[in-house]
Amino acid sequence: MADETERDRICTEPGGGLPRLLAIMDRLRDPERGCPWDIEQDFASIAPYTIEEAYEVADAIEREAWDELEGELGDLLLQVVYHARMGAEAGRFDFQSVAERVAQKMVDRHPHIWGDASRDKSAADQVADWEAVKARERAGRTLDGVALGMPALLRAVKLQNRAARVGFDWPATDAVLAKLQEEAAELVEARDRLTPEAVTEEIGDLLFVVANLARHLGVDPEGALRAANAKFTRRFEFIEDALAERGRSPSESDLAEMDALWDAAKNREKADQKNRD
Repeated sequence: MADETERDRICTEPGGGLPRLLAIMDRLRDPERGCPWDIEQDFASIAPYTIEEAYEVADAIEREAWDELEGELGDLLLQVVYHARMGAEAGRFDFQSVAERVAQKMVDRHPHIWGDASRDKSAADQVADWEAVKARERAGRTLDGVALGMPALLRAVKLQNRAARVGFDWPATDAVLAKLQEEAAELVEARDRLTPEAVTEEIGDLLFVVANLARHLGVDPEGALRAANAKFTRRFEFIEDALAERGRSPSESDLAEMDALWDAAKNREKADQKNRD
């Protein structure tokens, strides 16, 4: 009982940092005294939360919401602690071994810091060295290890980068643009005679080329799409607000009116940007 009281003290006493968080997770997963919901979870059920928390970190950074970032990073750290605890329960790994593994990886992949390699390299040179080390570690097929669970656009870029390293890539952006136009034209020409499955395949091909174009232009397509989503949300909310002032909702409007309000939203954003500049 004394040991349990001490563990509970660690859990509830502020200032404990990482040991406190690890103790909290141990308590939550305790088969007899833990939280029923937490006890029921497994790797598969927690994985979606891990992905969600990573996106919330990225979202806070995108919005420069620095007052929120600390909390979002804590939520993401909790996911690592959660998986590590389940790994320990299964006898596979624990938080200490997870931390040790990534620490050793950092040392191994930075020979210019903890080795005899030269530090006189550009950031691009160091990225190339990093990828070469990763390739040696994989020692398999070129595309091995590109996680299936990552967002499709991001995975497309990862696959394309891997292929490009062995010479399978368009030599210039113009070639990618030509392919994009070709794929779009094929879809337009064939959309009325293709099956739904074939249309889906053509759309996939088109998106894959868009991801490749973004890669050639040095643009993160996932980030670009997030920004486009935010822009669409912002402008559509302008439409809703403008219609509300007229006593109507979007369903009570028509496309012509909403299109005009969309243009008004664009013009306002341009004016605001000009004033900031």
